Amino acid sequence: MSNYTLEDAQEYFKKDRFATDAGVKLVALSEEESEAEMVLTDAHKNAYGGVMGGAIFTLADFAFATLTNNNHKLTVAQQVSINYLSAPKGDKLSATAHFVKDGKSTCVVEVMVKDNTGREVALFTGVGFKL
Repeated sequence: MSNYTLEDAQEYFKKDRFATDAGVKLVALSEEESEAEMVLTDAHKNAYGGVMGGAIFTLADFAFATLTNNNHKLTVAQQVSINYLSAPKGDKLSATAHFVKDGKSTCVVEVMVKDNTGREVALFTGVGFKL
């Protein structure tokens, strides 16, 4: 296992430019859980004024990546899916990732995305492959 301190992980994952340029920030990290946040701006909105699904996916994927790579460098996504549950009502999203299974060569992670009103926005499930 290769556990980062939160500060080390924040510095390392600054290189994840797509997520960081979108405003994603890592706020908590342990062996069991990772939490990332994104303050919503007009840049995250689609043509209808709602939050773009890709923005929500990016946040969830970042939480998945920080958790899985905290426990085993390098882990890559082998298969992921996302279910959008409801439109965000707040102005900030958080994604909390936890292991469902952490095996020898693969892992399964669930990520719950919520807005700052407590509304469940999306459920992301990812399978990671440990290189």
